[in-house]
Amino acid sequence: MRGFNFFNLKSIIIVGPTAVGKTNLSILLAKEISGEIIGLDSRQIFDFMPIGTGQPSKEEMIGIKHHLIGSHKLTRKISAGKYSKLIFKCIEKIKKKNKIPIICGGSGLYFRALVKGLFDGSITNYNIRKKLIKRLELEGPKVLLDELKSVDLNYSKIVHKNNVKRLLRALEIYYITGKGPSEHFKMQKIKTNDNFFKIYLKMDIDSLRIKIKNRILSMIKNGWIEEVNQIASMDYKNPTQAMESIGFNDVNDFLNKKINLNELIEQINVNTRQYAKKQIKWFDREKFDLVIDVTQLNNSSTAIKKIINNFYNIK
Repeated sequence: MRGFNFFNLKSIIIVGPTAVGKTNLSILLAKEISGEIIGLDSRQIFDFMPIGTGQPSKEEMIGIKHHLIGSHKLTRKISAGKYSKLIFKCIEKIKKKNKIPIICGGSGLYFRALVKGLFDGSITNYNIRKKLIKRLELEGPKVLLDELKSVDLNYSKIVHKNNVKRLLRALEIYYITGKGPSEHFKMQKIKTNDNFFKIYLKMDIDSLRIKIKNRILSMIKNGWIEEVNQIASMDYKNPTQAMESIGFNDVNDFLNKKINLNELIEQINVNTRQYAKKQIKWFDREKFDLVIDVTQLNNSSTAIKKIINNFYNIK
């Protein structure tokens, strides 16, 4: 890699829906171009949940430095804006070592915060928030999500009902300003950060569904249920941001004998597929330097070669 000024090279971002193969591809790429990986995931950053949040395994991470993976306490709260600041700090550290940052994950909001910034959402009204939290307890997330659909249909399509923090925040913004988050995004004068080479991994929906199902079965086999049981034994008084992860409450229901194993697998499968659809809708609206349909590739080495050729602009 001699002859390159690493501070002038762009950082690479790899995004895509869950189970599309981002982790494996990012690790292979890091080995080829002397890179280090930074997580771009709103749940993988937390400790005690490596299986449930789909973190790379210890074996996968051998030889490749990973940042923002299991690095923060389970009780922490981290916003998209805060996460962006953490990523930029990691980028600076990695480039000082003459390595290339590879940012990998599936969080659409965190991706947008990183490359475009977010509107100034610092406005807060605690009375409105308390009322919304009370309604959440009494009426449940589905009622609030239906309300969000009525005031901001576009934003409601990318908010999962389990992500109550984002759901409550969206409605809080609407009640304070009279406009939903989507309108604020439109009004914001966005300055796109051009210091990223952005890659979007796609896959046909039938193949993705098979990978999602197999991934869930693998996670359960590898100890997901035991992982949730351990966290439940810690007796947290209030659910944390990390505990809003897909599958966490379902596994808890299984542990409390509310559902059987087949019902557990089916519920997680349905929720994960719904989440993947929301990810795809989000990323389909974004602009990328390279889009790779992994369904059409014979092997990972083809994708790696394509990324390297485009990244270094090799003809």
